[in-house]
Amino acid sequence: MTLRNTDDRWAWPSMTLHWLIAALILALLAVGMVMVELPRSPRYFWVYDLHKSLGLAVLALMLLRLGWRLYAGAPRPVPGTSAAQHLLAQGVHLAIYVLALAMPISGWLYDSASGLRAMKFFGAFTVPKLVAPDPALKDLAHAVHEWGAWVLIALIVLHAGGALIHHLVQRDRTLSRMLPASFENPR
Repeated sequence: MTLRNTDDRWAWPSMTLHWLIAALILALLAVGMVMVELPRSPRYFWVYDLHKSLGLAVLALMLLRLGWRLYAGAPRPVPGTSAAQHLLAQGVHLAIYVLALAMPISGWLYDSASGLRAMKFFGAFTVPKLVAPDPALKDLAHAVHEWGAWVLIALIVLHAGGALIHHLVQRDRTLSRMLPASFENPR
């Protein structure tokens, strides 16, 4: 089994990073939607700290994924994919990459500018503040983080919907080549 992606298939490092980051982002979005409604209690701070730590983990994994993508390349579009579909897919992928990086950075910036207590990465070590307390920057970072979440949700729906259209309607290998070979449809 090769580590680099081939012209026809994603290799296991790319698949692992894709699905791990996808699961973490979905969890972060779900937790982010409900944590703002929590009453201020020890559980509240625990959930926020977990959200922040997972967000920084996504940032690290996204940087790794970006480096890996530059190194390992990407498969060609499956036969029958129109130029318009390919261009749309590239745009959606690029936008997801940008937001998957911008969300944790804006959250970290929001946390830093808020002047709140030091954040601990999974309780192991203190994460440095990016800036000194700044109410205007705090508000901007919060707005970017909140609106970015909604845009990211829309992009994920578009991305997953496109994969399902390829799989169920066009009946091609676009989705199955991002799954382990045991899931591959023999065609």
